[in-house]
Amino acid sequence: MTKRIVFTGGSGKAGREVIPYLLDKGYEILNLDLQPFDHPGVNTIVTDLTDSGEVFNALSMHFGFEGYETGKGPAPLDAVVHFAAVPRVLLKPDNATFENNVVSTYNVIEAAVKLGIRKVIIASSETTYGVCFAEGDKDFASFPLEEDYDVDPMDSYGLSKVCNEKTARAFAMRYGADIYALRIGNVISPEDYKKFPAFLADPPSRKRNAWSYIDARDLGQIVDLCIGKDGLGFQVFNATNDTITANEPTAPFLAKYAPNSPITRELGEYEAPLSNRKIREVLGFREEHDWRKYVKQG
Repeated sequence: MTKRIVFTGGSGKAGREVIPYLLDKGYEILNLDLQPFDHPGVNTIVTDLTDSGEVFNALSMHFGFEGYETGKGPAPLDAVVHFAAVPRVLLKPDNATFENNVVSTYNVIEAAVKLGIRKVIIASSETTYGVCFAEGDKDFASFPLEEDYDVDPMDSYGLSKVCNEKTARAFAMRYGADIYALRIGNVISPEDYKKFPAFLADPPSRKRNAWSYIDARDLGQIVDLCIGKDGLGFQVFNATNDTITANEPTAPFLAKYAPNSPITRELGEYEAPLSNRKIREVLGFREEHDWRKYVKQG
């Protein structure tokens, strides 16, 4: 049976790759965004997600004019995928970034569960691990970065994502819903692989991203797997690809470039420091877009 989902923020960088992936899997999708997404088969409802009334309405509308032909009103939703946000610091004042991201996420989750939708996927972030937008050169407390890490951001964006995870947990407990938060790594679209030679030549430049990334198309697979996996309640998943963005194996690389961060378990030979072990083991994720396929070596 075709699954019907609402996707917020589908006009953004990640959404422009994730939505086509999901369409190819047979989903019907309605996009909620402030900007349209010009893609066949996807209607965009221009929605201010910080307005609770708009969110409730947008989650209970027809996807398009064809819906009116049924005479039965809007069909129910199978899931909501919430990616909309101010996507980083230094785009809006810090208080506006925090307020937008926290209020919009609260509104989306509240509306979803109160409308009877029991699967919500939200975009959290690698920034929760505290280094990406830190002041100065901050070390990670340890490696690998896994979901039980004591997250400690000092910036407005990362802090908003920590709050959103707590919001998700609260509603999941209260309503018995499945709400999964994806700590999304540095999102790489196909055209971004041209940047990788510079990344490899300057390892310190990738410290803030923990020398890890997520191909936007593989992020689509992760979202699909999350929608298909029921019964987990509240969960946090790192959303990253398998391997480190470096030519050296992970352990000696970290010993050289992150000597103040202890290693807490044995690492795979080229395992990404922002580890995706949980999504591989729990969701069955298998990456399709290793950076080495697209970047000329040596």
